[in-house]
Amino acid sequence: MKLHEYQSKRIFAEYGIPIPDGDVATTPAEAKAIAERLGRPVVIKSQVLVGGRGKAGGIKLAKTADEAEAVASQILGMDIKGLTVKKVLVDEAADIRSEIYLGVVLDRAKRQVAIMASSEGGVEIEEVAANTPDKIVTVHVHPLLGLQAYQCRNLAFGIGLPKEHIREFTKIAQGLYQVFVESDAGLAEINPLIINGENKLQAVDGKILLDDSGLFRHKELAALRDPDEDSPAEIEARASDLSYIDLDGEIGCLVNGAGLAMATMDVVKLFGGSPANFLDIGGGANAEKVTAALSIILRDDRVKAVLINIFGGITRCDEVANGIVEAIRTLHVTVPFVVRLVGVNEEEGRQILAESNLITASSLSEAVQKAVAAAKGESA
Repeated sequence: MKLHEYQSKRIFAEYGIPIPDGDVATTPAEAKAIAERLGRPVVIKSQVLVGGRGKAGGIKLAKTADEAEAVASQILGMDIKGLTVKKVLVDEAADIRSEIYLGVVLDRAKRQVAIMASSEGGVEIEEVAANTPDKIVTVHVHPLLGLQAYQCRNLAFGIGLPKEHIREFTKIAQGLYQVFVESDAGLAEINPLIINGENKLQAVDGKILLDDSGLFRHKELAALRDPDEDSPAEIEARASDLSYIDLDGEIGCLVNGAGLAMATMDVVKLFGGSPANFLDIGGGANAEKVTAALSIILRDDRVKAVLINIFGGITRCDEVANGIVEAIRTLHVTVPFVVRLVGVNEEEGRQILAESNLITASSLSEAVQKAVAAAKGESA
């Protein structure tokens, strides 16, 4: 789950990270009022959950309150990469003297949290890593000890930060680490963290990506979800307790287990197909849940075939088969189904499916090849 810039920065402030003064507006008049309160030049920033806002014209400066109103009227309602701007952040304009990147992420290979800093702030960290990797300094945090002051100093010295800023930088880095850990985030970054005209550090932009699996512990953060972030299908799937992500392929995938779903999509690509979605119905899925999942898949006009790959453990194959039959009976099915059932009650499941007009397979590779052929209108 992504948070907007203004939401991320408000959380930063709770952990002692200095941010610019400002507020969110949904109308030009509100933007003018905020600018009048600030009484100085402001920056109007579109709040949409995509990158490249500046290049799209979604970030502009305004010197006066009247200009802020005019700029906000231009940005509100803009389309940026398919998302409509409904809110703008009106912040005091920063006097930027220097820019730094500071980010916290989980390093899965080392099984530790990694803190990254770079003197190349304001630039996408992927671009820095590709072109000037030597300008990225990284430290790893012991999960029991937490981020130590000496590690923050190593980051500061590594990016050439002036000595008078090291104490403040340490406070900010430790605050960002706490944000990451205590919110169950997958990413927390400040880009850029600036040295301003008053020779102080300030977070003028920020991003937090939350781990959906941890949201049950953070009801207040879950409430911040922007409904425009997800497609209608993803919203419906969440209501049915399904893990679903829209993709752009032609083969609808229904699988139980995230790992098996990823492997299934890999094999689809291997045999020349393209998955239309990631969909994990989870363990113990019943017929009702399978029907709901297939209903979501079948509403996607891009889907030319549906691939069902079930490994029966907690999930019973006969329950899945009942769900498939119910979906075919109640939904408008116009695409071929390829089904592979293996595991608990697989024989019962196959008997239930035998009377339906379905393509079956005993192995994943066989099922995928049949689904790819079916999507192309060929016989496997």
